[in-house]
Amino acid sequence: MDDKAHRAEAAWPIVGVKDHKAPSVFRPEALLREARRQRQLPLVAVPEICVLDPDGDVVRHLKRTGAGRIHEGWACYHTELLAFDLDGIGEVGIVGCAVGAPFAVLVAEQLFASGCRLLVSVTSAGQITPIGPTPYFVLIDRALRDEGTSYHYLSGSTFAEAPDAKRLALVEARVRALPAITLHRGATWTTDAPYRETEAAILRARDLGALAVEMEAAALYAFSAATGHPVVCFAHVTNAMAQTEGDFEKGEADGASATLAVLSAAARA
Repeated sequence: MDDKAHRAEAAWPIVGVKDHKAPSVFRPEALLREARRQRQLPLVAVPEICVLDPDGDVVRHLKRTGAGRIHEGWACYHTELLAFDLDGIGEVGIVGCAVGAPFAVLVAEQLFASGCRLLVSVTSAGQITPIGPTPYFVLIDRALRDEGTSYHYLSGSTFAEAPDAKRLALVEARVRALPAITLHRGATWTTDAPYRETEAAILRARDLGALAVEMEAAALYAFSAATGHPVVCFAHVTNAMAQTEGDFEKGEADGASATLAVLSAAARA
């Protein structure tokens, strides 16, 4: 191995030297352009408010009830975008089953390149700190960075913070006013490896103040901070990591009814 290759290898670790302000050669606009050409899709902007639904419960509910329609201009190779009308807010877009930090941020990049102006993520999460019976929602204000994607957007730190405290406060006030919805606000632990949630890792996350564990928020908040695109992340805490039988119960319509209420309140804020 020559000296140049050795130096490059030594600098390669994920938290090593990166120029976070340098533009990417590969851009979401370019991918969308080619996908649109290949699939002969019209150039139609997505709704200004869009939602990530990693578990897909809301998407399945919208399809089952006939409330969602395929957005004709969404050019993503990997997902479909449903459009639906949300409680007087107007048309909202939603992408289901974009699970994990890399997938969530890939879709977020493409949504904002396609006309989105606010992205709300509502992800299923496991309880880390027992603060009440599940299910309930956590408005995430910071997330432990135990994944890889965030480090390509922001330099190293323990947490990725929600970039806009004022926006978060407005959302919190609206959601707390909802009847029959329990909301907490606080930190989560974002991991890429749900089946490596060891006892020691859980204790460390709890010691750092994490209320729940999920797979997307740290990366989405790092993306938001780096790009200026507004993102709000919720954790729908539905389980204690299947430590007891009968876990993962989400409520009416697999939690879709409660999630839609939270989404409506967040959008109004």
